[in-house]
Amino acid sequence: MIEALLIQLINAYSIIIFIYVLMSWFPHEQGIVGQIYSALGVLCDWYLDLFRRFIPPIGGTLDISPIVALLVLQLVGRLIAIIL
Repeated sequence: MIEALLIQLINAYSIIIFIYVLMSWFPHEQGIVGQIYSALGVLCDWYLDLFRRFIPPIGGTLDISPIVALLVLQLVGRLIAIIL
């Protein structure tokens, strides 16, 4: 039961990160889209910043740290499934 809950939380957080990254590609203004983007930033930036410290942007603009962060998150989920 706990295993399934943790895996669902990890999957939900992965989706939130994915949506946050997709939203960063588009202009976000002060409206509802900007508020959603800010709220997702509060949820995601602390985790993504862990990887941004060690993975610099490629060419100064292409940030691949979210890809690595999602891979690590999914790996942790699989390890939890094996252990529990």
